[in-house]
Amino acid sequence: MNANELKDKTADELRDQLVQLKKEAFNLRFQQASGQLENTARVRQVRRDVARVNTILNQKAAAAAQEA
Repeated sequence: MNANELKDKTADELRDQLVQLKKEAFNLRFQQASGQLENTARVRQVRRDVARVNTILNQKAAAAAQEA
């Protein structure tokens, strides 16, 4: 997922995506703790995707506040 794809989404879609990513991050941490995690790089990808979504949400909120 890249930032350009995220900028096209609405704030509600981004919040839904954020919830899904956080659930996935939780599951990955659980798998890692129990020794069942196969793709360790996915943890890093999900963490960065969460940060990316949060950044876009903050940018949209700042833009909305500036317009008002």
